[in-house]
Amino acid sequence: MLLENQSFNITLVVYTIAMICYFVFFLFRKEMMADYGSLMIKIGLVFHTVSLTTRAVEAARLPLSNQYEFATSFAWGIAICFFEFERRYKFKILGTFVTPLLLLVIFYAAMQSREIRPLMPALQSNWIIIHVSTAIFSYGAFAIACGISVMYLLRDRLKTDKFITNHIPSLETLDLISYRAIALGFIMLTVVIISGAIWADRAWGRYWQWDPKETWSFITWVIYAIYLHVRLNKGWKDKKTAWYAIIGFAAVLFTYAGVNTILSGYHSYAMILLNMV
Repeated sequence: MLLENQSFNITLVVYTIAMICYFVFFLFRKEMMADYGSLMIKIGLVFHTVSLTTRAVEAARLPLSNQYEFATSFAWGIAICFFEFERRYKFKILGTFVTPLLLLVIFYAAMQSREIRPLMPALQSNWIIIHVSTAIFSYGAFAIACGISVMYLLRDRLKTDKFITNHIPSLETLDLISYRAIALGFIMLTVVIISGAIWADRAWGRYWQWDPKETWSFITWVIYAIYLHVRLNKGWKDKKTAWYAIIGFAAVLFTYAGVNTILSGYHSYAMILLNMV
């Protein structure tokens, strides 16, 4: 586990440096720091991938089965989505608003136990690959939408100058990018819920248990479904949708971390494994 732990710790440090670079870029208008931040994200992704790959080899399965594994995979999904959105839309200031979310999740992972334990029978299914991997990218896309929405609200308040004009897209563009990120995340979340229902039927003989995690996943799905409905049918845009995207991601965080910490249910298997003597 030495290589995994070292790679994970390096990832933490590099992502932290990336966030600092983006903050310096935004606060002090140091153009070169954005390039350094982008480079640090790429380097961090390499070490992050090495950490996850090593974990998979050690456990002889994909690292998707407990709090630590999902949290670090969740952070990896945010980093991947960020890399793709930054590459596609070419505005590096996005890192200023997304890297804090990335650090929040990966530091949460750092606080979890890294011990590898055998999977319980109910978790020994190929459906876990579809169910959890799509959740990673769904949550990652929602994190991007949240970061862009914060940028939207800030952009609306900032005085326009050369730096703002060059590095922060127009409000219309930010709104469109946030919408696309949420649409992607919503599709993935739909797959998460459907695959989870099939997996539950195979494991427990019922498609739906009203388990706290299932319930809150459905609530999150409804939140984003309402967002897409009112946007497409009512033309709902501007600050309202930005705030809604932020609230939606708060629901995502509660669905992931809050439910596992406060409530108990079938999805607590991973937590039970970590607490077994």
